[in-house]
Amino acid sequence: MTVRPLGVRKPVMSETQHIRKIAIVGGGTAGWSAACLLGRIFARDDTEITLIESSAIPTVGVGEATIPPIFEFLQLLEIDPVDFVRETQSTFKLAIEFRDWLKVGHSYWHPFGNFGLTIDRRPFHHYWWKNQAEGHDESVADFCPSIALAEKNKFLFPPADGQFPGGALSYALHFDAGLVAKYLRQVSEGLGVTRLDRKVQSATLNDRGHIGELLCDDGSRVAADLYIDCSGFHGLLIEQSLNAGYQDWTNWLPCDRAVAVQSEAVLPRTPYTISTAREAGWQWRIPLQNRVGNGYVYSSAFISDADAQDRLVRSLDGKALADPRVIGFTAGHRKKFWDGNCVSIGLSAGFLEPLESTSIHLIVTGLNRLLDYFPDRNFDPSLQAAYNRETLTEYEHIRDFLLLHYYPNQRVGEPFWDQVRHAPLPDSLATKMEMFRKNGRIISRRRELFHDLSWFFVARGMGITPENYDPLVDIPDFADVRDVMGQVGDAVGRLADAAPTHDQFLDALITPGNHRRPAFHAPSISGFGR
Repeated sequence: MTVRPLGVRKPVMSETQHIRKIAIVGGGTAGWSAACLLGRIFARDDTEITLIESSAIPTVGVGEATIPPIFEFLQLLEIDPVDFVRETQSTFKLAIEFRDWLKVGHSYWHPFGNFGLTIDRRPFHHYWWKNQAEGHDESVADFCPSIALAEKNKFLFPPADGQFPGGALSYALHFDAGLVAKYLRQVSEGLGVTRLDRKVQSATLNDRGHIGELLCDDGSRVAADLYIDCSGFHGLLIEQSLNAGYQDWTNWLPCDRAVAVQSEAVLPRTPYTISTAREAGWQWRIPLQNRVGNGYVYSSAFISDADAQDRLVRSLDGKALADPRVIGFTAGHRKKFWDGNCVSIGLSAGFLEPLESTSIHLIVTGLNRLLDYFPDRNFDPSLQAAYNRETLTEYEHIRDFLLLHYYPNQRVGEPFWDQVRHAPLPDSLATKMEMFRKNGRIISRRRELFHDLSWFFVARGMGITPENYDPLVDIPDFADVRDVMGQVGDAVGRLADAAPTHDQFLDALITPGNHRRPAFHAPSISGFGR
């Protein structure tokens, strides 16, 4: 006789309740990322995964820059990162350079990786504030490998042992989103995912109020247990069928348009993204191997579409390769990201302007979160509630960080910038910045994307100087601290001088038939700024 301890019940679960059919509506980066991940997860299972997209419907494709966790996703998908770089026209990204955001003529960096070294268990940026207060004028580039390399247009992989002067070096990718979708489609279909080339026109609802069937333009019907909505801004399933509702954040993030255009490649291919503030928003520049991606994100209340297009085209540093296209959007998110048997991923879930390259990251975290709370056909409401709660927290965190780039600006007399400077802040951001203004500290919660170091770089770059620094940095002898700073600065400088240029490194990596490719060391990431 088998005796079980009192209070312990054997789980009751029938395999007949397992998800057996998954339908993904929409392709692009979001759809094929979902297909590839789920295809990999269910590769040894008989679950059917179908992706439905119409080749007649173009994808938005504005997400061409990423942040370091992209490598964790590639690892999860079992994709060779060097092959991915070669096939998607990728370049490497060490940082974002922000130009004219505080005021015209001013620039600052938001880098990946660490800044200096931890001293007596205190983050280095606290010592940096004391160093400034003592009258020393070293720049952040002196202690940050990512900035030091970016300023010289250089790049290299960090050593496998993680030992690196000035702390960990992290990096991400710029890539061609269209080629990424094509690459992921090939991998997905190799894993058994079925692609249907047709347009989903509408969906039926069953007696639970869940999605029942998809009705397609060719008269066919597709039924599944779980539906993934990757249909873009209009949210074909999550909004048009399930009426999830939309939380509009235009009062905080007033930009509602983007005009995008590709231009000819220009050397050097910088290992960083450039974000330049403009009169009614901001402009991105993303260098790829074969071209440059450009876009102007703006508020239509302050500039017309025609003027925005003209402003963008006139600022290009290479010939435009196509006519600019305008994309309209509303900053915010669905009130329910997961409703019933439908989970929205990508633009169908919400949109936060790509200022910090979080669009693709939100696709990845949405999919990873789905795995954390993956349902059976009972669709336990507690799983949905947890998913929605955590996703909302992530969106709010990113929203607050984006706002940090806007509200401290000193572009007085420019209507757009005056408006964003005087707009009331969310309580969550106001509280955080009050602490920073007082003593330079940011309290980051576990698993937040942007940690205290990211907040330091952007707040400092936007002209916010704390009234006081952390008193614990007065405990070590400051002469010893200065000696450590000197050693770090010297090591970072020598590293930047010795490293190959980004173009040299990239050309060696992507040369056909080159079997002597450098070892690839993906950074270990526990947040953007760490």
